[in-house]
Amino acid sequence: MGKVLVANIGSTSFKFRLIEMPGEQLLAKGGVERIGAAESPWRLEIAGRAPESGTGKFADYDAAIAHVENALRGTLQTGFHELAAVGFKPVMAKGISGTQVLDAKVLSAMEALYTLLPAHNPAYVNAVRSFNRLYPKLPCIGTFETAFYDHLPVENTRFPVPLEWEQKLGIRRTGFHGASHRFVTERYAEIKGRKDARIISCHLGGSSSMCAVRAGKAIDSSWGMTPQSGLPQSNRVGDFDVFAAFYLAKDLGLGIDEVEKQLSTNAGLKGMSGLATGDLRDVAEAAAKGNEHARTAVGVLVNAIRGYLGKFLVALNGADALIFTAGIGENRVELREAVCANLDFCGLKLDAKANAATHAVEAKISAPDSKIEVWVIPTNEEIVIARNAWAKLGGRN
Repeated sequence: MGKVLVANIGSTSFKFRLIEMPGEQLLAKGGVERIGAAESPWRLEIAGRAPESGTGKFADYDAAIAHVENALRGTLQTGFHELAAVGFKPVMAKGISGTQVLDAKVLSAMEALYTLLPAHNPAYVNAVRSFNRLYPKLPCIGTFETAFYDHLPVENTRFPVPLEWEQKLGIRRTGFHGASHRFVTERYAEIKGRKDARIISCHLGGSSSMCAVRAGKAIDSSWGMTPQSGLPQSNRVGDFDVFAAFYLAKDLGLGIDEVEKQLSTNAGLKGMSGLATGDLRDVAEAAAKGNEHARTAVGVLVNAIRGYLGKFLVALNGADALIFTAGIGENRVELREAVCANLDFCGLKLDAKANAATHAVEAKISAPDSKIEVWVIPTNEEIVIARNAWAKLGGRN
């Protein structure tokens, strides 16, 4: 037996789950937000105890990590030194995928993609280095979000660009949210007692994506090369004509840096709605109050989801199940209804009452006579990370 701390790293946040392996018992969870601010909120939930929360001043990841270790002293008798490993969910590294020990070579490969992943890679690299500095003997093991897509059919990885761009420069399609799509599709296989299902997985949240899965293997994805692609995101653009970006930068005088900034921080639902936030709850509320830009933003998201749904139905020659997961997918009844509307041509029928009653719980929400099952399955990316880290250790403490 051994304990794995699964670390979810944001640009200014450190969230965690402490999991006892191999039994997969959740011992504690929590985290620190707004690291580096004058006041940083923290929370802690330990199994069998009342939740705790408060604020503090944490200048960097080192300080946040030290606070969490101290808070877990009752659960970890000797602190983080008794952990079997720290598990991470890094996004992407140059030429490296799968589950890896995050050593100097892997971190360097992550640094090589800072331009592609400015909101993700620097934060993970800094956090891993903090753990390496504080606990040099503690293994840091990461399962890259690209790992679920390591065996995509080659025609689904190619961009229509010069061949040498792919062969020499590594320009290709991949995918993200791999741990989430893996968890919900494996959970569906467990529920149904079959491993050959054709599944369309919809991870819909602040960052959204879709994945086509056959017999447990990803065969296609809504992503391009980076998390700025695919479906419209909360504040990131999603699919966008690259020559429109050139036009903005060159002819209209915005410059490449400003175009990059706007497309990665002020686009998506936030940009389309004109609101100060891209949170779908706020956008949907504004739409309900008559904000036409907000209504259109929701419509664009729904259309994009349905577009990939149609593409994947063709790729899979139908489907056995459509799965909704993540914050939006698990909770937004009206969005699930809009995505599933008028799909009787392929035999997909939603059960309106079941859909309306389902919020962040596992449930089948399709009609009894629907040829394609529709499910809500809450995701658990952390358990996938813990399983992979434990397997990488050889199942030993």
